[in-house]
Amino acid sequence: MTTALPPPVAAPLPAWKRAFRNISRQHDFQPLRVEGRIPEGLRGTLFRAGAWTFDVHGLPVQHWFDGDGGVMGVRFGPDGVQGAAKLLDTRTMVTERKAGRHLYGSYAMPTPLRNKLLNPQKNNANTAVMPWNGRLYALHEPNLPVELSPDDLSSLGETNLDGVVMKSFSAHPRRVHSRKTLYNFGQHHGRVNTLELYALPDGAGARHLGSVPLPGATMVHDFMATDRYLVFFLPAMRIDVLKMLLRIGAFSDNVSFRPRAAAEVVVVPIDDVAHPIRIPADSFFNWHFCNAYEEGDTLVVDYVRYPDFASNQWLGELVRATPSIEADGMLHRAIIDLKARTFRSEQLMDLSCEFPRVAPSVECRPYQAAYMGAHSTRAARRGMYDAMVRVDVTTGRVTRAELGEGQYPSEGVFVPRPGSKAEDDGWVLTQVYDTKTDTTHVAVLDAERLDAGPVARCHFEHGLPPTFHGEFLPPRNGAAHG
Repeated sequence: MTTALPPPVAAPLPAWKRAFRNISRQHDFQPLRVEGRIPEGLRGTLFRAGAWTFDVHGLPVQHWFDGDGGVMGVRFGPDGVQGAAKLLDTRTMVTERKAGRHLYGSYAMPTPLRNKLLNPQKNNANTAVMPWNGRLYALHEPNLPVELSPDDLSSLGETNLDGVVMKSFSAHPRRVHSRKTLYNFGQHHGRVNTLELYALPDGAGARHLGSVPLPGATMVHDFMATDRYLVFFLPAMRIDVLKMLLRIGAFSDNVSFRPRAAAEVVVVPIDDVAHPIRIPADSFFNWHFCNAYEEGDTLVVDYVRYPDFASNQWLGELVRATPSIEADGMLHRAIIDLKARTFRSEQLMDLSCEFPRVAPSVECRPYQAAYMGAHSTRAARRGMYDAMVRVDVTTGRVTRAELGEGQYPSEGVFVPRPGSKAEDDGWVLTQVYDTKTDTTHVAVLDAERLDAGPVARCHFEHGLPPTFHGEFLPPRNGAAHG
């Protein structure tokens, strides 16, 4: 006689997992409940973009990058705070919704067999927002920008910026204040692989700066800018272009990291893009940069560094289950000697972190404070970032915002106090998922006293999925704010 064993009991999912579900409610701007007091000088609108669907008509997404894009807006005005949340309506999203089935490939989801020769790349528009010359755009790096109405978040359609953008447009434009210009790039893969560089000046039209040849088909997610240079870190990885063009597998299936190969740093003079400076570096990967500035012929570049591409697996597992590996991105400082053509990097702190931001006043300048999401403990690295921190890059001191138990912040956006002169005189706005109430709010933190906790919380009465990147527009934004 045998005794049947009881089936294994699955481990309960962590509470933060509930944040990764399809947006439950869309709405125009409406009053938000405010806990605490909104600072007198805080006026304008916070816009944030993220992936807000986690299945394609019943088929689960395989990666955080796969979802259809949504945008949140929180408007701080003299009569209170209002919030809006909407899914975007790109042409490919609308076509797929009308069909009621999976039609397009995305980052980690392959194109269905019956559509491989017929359909375009899906524009998920889920990564970032870009205010420029009084207009607002949602960005998704393999595709064209999608213009949005800042008044009601409605989608106005894809744009190539009057014929300037060729095909792809990175989700990480960088502003050089001394030139009153946003800079960005796109990637072209094929027989010849290039970076396509773009300038978006205040008060004028976009223009194509030129092309920079790449040593092979690689993946560049972000870049950095200083007063005179655009800086790209080319990781030691390759894309199988033939499989990508034939739509064999998903994009992420066709990317391979080469741990024993060298990375390359490409420094492009803004005024002479035809003569980039190429510098070999050791093997590593990075998703995001923090800040950069010049010291004579030396560039100082702060960024979040990973030893390899395993973070891609972590980002995929985050939306499907509890990650089986730890997040391992650390804040680093790279010193790039343009004359000697050398690259060295040192770790600034031993803390898993991502999505670093600085005050707009110190972009492209020597600075002291960076604000970012972080994991509070080693055990927390298998989940969402559960802390918002201020890092003093001159001393390594870390100050943690007291958000409370079960609070999971997104990237922090710095908003200067009107008339401020000190670097940290302002507020950090972060979207927070509250596991206790299953709702979302925007926390307003005093940047000088981050550890005092929020001075105000602006509550949605429902949960919103996490977002990747955001920007803040003052009430009367004549020029770009990037």
